[in-house]
Amino acid sequence: MRLPATKFIYKMYEKKLASEIRGNPIPQHIGIILDGNRRGSKQLGVDYITGYRLGAEKLEEVLDWCWELDVKVISCWIFSTENFSRPKEQVTSIMKLAVQYFQRIRTDRRIHKNEVRIRVLGRHEMLPKEVQEEIKLTEEATKHHKRYDLNICMAYGGRAEIVDALKQILYKAKDGKIDLNEVDEELISNHLYTEDMPDPDLIIRTSGEERLSGFLLWQSAFSEYYFTDVHWPLFRKIDLWRAIRSYQRRERRYGS
Repeated sequence: MRLPATKFIYKMYEKKLASEIRGNPIPQHIGIILDGNRRGSKQLGVDYITGYRLGAEKLEEVLDWCWELDVKVISCWIFSTENFSRPKEQVTSIMKLAVQYFQRIRTDRRIHKNEVRIRVLGRHEMLPKEVQEEIKLTEEATKHHKRYDLNICMAYGGRAEIVDALKQILYKAKDGKIDLNEVDEELISNHLYTEDMPDPDLIIRTSGEERLSGFLLWQSAFSEYYFTDVHWPLFRKIDLWRAIRSYQRRERRYGS
């Protein structure tokens, strides 16, 4: 069966991009700001809840594409501390979807086949009790996996993360476990949510906004950024391949 011309051209372009990136260094930690679910739903002519559901399905697709390239760590920002200020009905709907998502993903055979450890980064106490319970079950079900890491940033804010790290350090200093004169960048990094992980090499933001909005503020000091106009539910494999190709074409000097 012959593919329509547009699909054929897309497949050929996808293969071209794949051949270009596979022979070059692949980022080991990719951060993704999943932006544009609501705008994407309008573009697709569906309600915003369907848009968020499509966004969750898209994340599962993108994870497969990343694991295909052996990307070791993926950090996805799906809900910020500021997002709680949205209309109550919208927040409640998103939390119901989160419960369903965690229930599904922790039993997904791909997660266990690929040995993916899932962790939810953020202020769990801000989330509804039922979401907190699903997070605990999901983290527990995958805690022994060691091949890949999936960080789901939920009730997350970059400034909040730094504040939480500093509070831990100050409490330990108060108890005599830390000498404040010994506080340095490494010590602070070791008290962040991502304490045992490498900093992101590449951060991708969809939907046309060109800012981090607080995503992994400390960890992204030397990250490469890639911004695309594509709304998250419409993100394609070629969009990921383009982001990685852009990363590969940059000279990373780390301030030197």
